[in-house]
Amino acid sequence: MGKIVRSDINEEWAHSGVVEAGDFVYIGYCVGNIGGTIEQQIQGAIDHLEKRLNSVDLELDSVVQMDCLFRDIWNIPEMEVAIKERFNGKYPVRKSIQTEFAHKGGSTGLLFQLDAIAYREK
Repeated sequence: MGKIVRSDINEEWAHSGVVEAGDFVYIGYCVGNIGGTIEQQIQGAIDHLEKRLNSVDLELDSVVQMDCLFRDIWNIPEMEVAIKERFNGKYPVRKSIQTEFAHKGGSTGLLFQLDAIAYREK
């Protein structure tokens, strides 16, 4: 078994943004455009995911699973539009969850976050 590699570390939050373990890469807390519309935040979160994937030489098509967190679960259709646009038919398994985010922006701040698992082919 290979070693576990952690990167994009935030010491204040005690959080790793990317963890490589074996053939899998775990990416957490992808957000973007906080304070913007739900569409802007979804695109920003996917941009953040893509940036983290690129940091370990992977692309969006390597994502096999996503957890999508919403302040308002009824915004799933906006996410589906973005996924169709960005993943080019190589869709990951996903689940959507509604949550109250513990974020300083309150109800007008963070509206969407995603976490993902990617697979690194040998």
